[in-house]
Amino acid sequence: MNPLDRRDFLTRMTLAAAALSLPHYGFSSIGRADDFVTTDTTYGRLRGARKDGVNLFKGIPYGGRISGDRRFRRPATLEPWTGVRDALEFGAPAMQGPRRNEPAPSEDCLFLNVWTPANDSKKRPVMFYSHGGGFVGGSGAAGGQDGSNLARNFDVVVVETNHRLGLLGFLYLDELAGSDYAGSGNMGMFDIVDGLKWVHDNIAQFGGDPNNVMIWGESGGGAKTSCLYAMPSAAPYFNKASIESGPGVRMASKEIAAETTAMLFRELNIAPKNWRKLLDIPAADLLAMQAKLPFAPPFQEKNNKKSLMERRAGGFGPVVDGVALPHNPFDPTAPTISRDKPLLVGWNEDEFTFFAWERKDTEFAKLTFETLPKQLETQFGENTPQIIETYRKANPNATAPDIFIAVSSITMMGLGSVDIAEKKVKQGGAPVYLYNFGYKSEKKIPGTDYAMGTPHAMDISFKFNNEIPPRDGSAPKESFFGGNRPERFTASHHFAELWTTFARTGKPAAKDVPAWPAYNLKDRPTMRIDTTCEVIDNRFSQELAMWRSIGKV
Repeated sequence: MNPLDRRDFLTRMTLAAAALSLPHYGFSSIGRADDFVTTDTTYGRLRGARKDGVNLFKGIPYGGRISGDRRFRRPATLEPWTGVRDALEFGAPAMQGPRRNEPAPSEDCLFLNVWTPANDSKKRPVMFYSHGGGFVGGSGAAGGQDGSNLARNFDVVVVETNHRLGLLGFLYLDELAGSDYAGSGNMGMFDIVDGLKWVHDNIAQFGGDPNNVMIWGESGGGAKTSCLYAMPSAAPYFNKASIESGPGVRMASKEIAAETTAMLFRELNIAPKNWRKLLDIPAADLLAMQAKLPFAPPFQEKNNKKSLMERRAGGFGPVVDGVALPHNPFDPTAPTISRDKPLLVGWNEDEFTFFAWERKDTEFAKLTFETLPKQLETQFGENTPQIIETYRKANPNATAPDIFIAVSSITMMGLGSVDIAEKKVKQGGAPVYLYNFGYKSEKKIPGTDYAMGTPHAMDISFKFNNEIPPRDGSAPKESFFGGNRPERFTASHHFAELWTTFARTGKPAAKDVPAWPAYNLKDRPTMRIDTTCEVIDNRFSQELAMWRSIGKV
């Protein structure tokens, strides 16, 4: 049992996406809609469904074909339709393993979903969400992300896309395939930009304001948001952003992406000059080959030996190609292109308990202060004694498992989040707000007496305000991660109100929540989100000073 390092992260995000598709978080069925509603778009008329005060349009195509001769390229032109097209069923997710309660994955996957209080002329803020799952899994219909409660309770419009993932979305062919394949290493990101352009052109018909769009996302969706924040093609289509438990500070270089492509050709026994053979291989076979390649982190971090960790070849994600993604999203600085766009960034306090749960790891809960060093040395080497000493001093009542979880969680998601916040402040533009989500679930990790706390991905159902009592007055069901305590409903409302207010105004605020000051390098204020929220200055000051001293921030 070892700490989860960034090289393992991408694999785990695929599994996380599958795990969070369980029926505990299922979307409302449209089969018993209160009524149907139609609206116009630039491509034709759509029919959606109205239920419980929300209009939901599912499976709206926003791009054309990306299979056949369009594989690894920009989509074919989306052709308009005549008559009224039903938008009552979710569209196919990108190629991946089967997903619960969703259509079969397909190479042609450019669909989006819209939740709105009404298709009227009211200019509501638009919350454009990128799903998690690293860069290899997930969809815009993933469990926990139902936008109904946000739309109904906070008068916003929610949009979620499917987009290319993995090898089909991020295989770097620019140096082999010619101008038609320019930007091939970022096709999955270009798809999201196309979704944003669709919003710009059409969302007014759904009661949304095309000039007030917030991009946001958790885990892999946070890393996607980090990239969008730095992409010139995305810049005209959003006004603010939120990066949640997925700080995408650095992405793959062209050199590493080219090595990954060469690795794929070797595995397929294809000479690079014969790259066109990739167009004839069934998508399912490419997916199987993707699973055989080594995984690499979707983003990179500092280590204590050199300024940047060299990412190993393998794995698929955005490429710093100098054009689509001109530079690393937040290295060496925050992107100038988004200087004037407010930003939220943060992480969950106990991120790592999710991965212990997912891997059925019970050994961490048996750690003692005698055995803890061995578990951390694999990742931190000679710095391990200093790390443990610092955490024991800063957290005198913490057990050895507590320290293991704290160290693993902050290195996974926290240090990159702080790095982003600091670089945004140094830029001197729009404000950045740093947060920690801290509501504690009492659910135990199976096989242990250790509570989940605030695991990775638990924030999804909270920030979408999907932790609420049933509307029919029946007894609440246990939340998949959030447990049984009714206090979770208050924490969920705080989280959702803070985010929707930020979407509306560019400044997060909520009733019964203290004023949230923008992050600065003097007080370093952090909002801790819980049943009772509080602003904490210089949070984790001892721990962060230590991480800086060994070059991790």
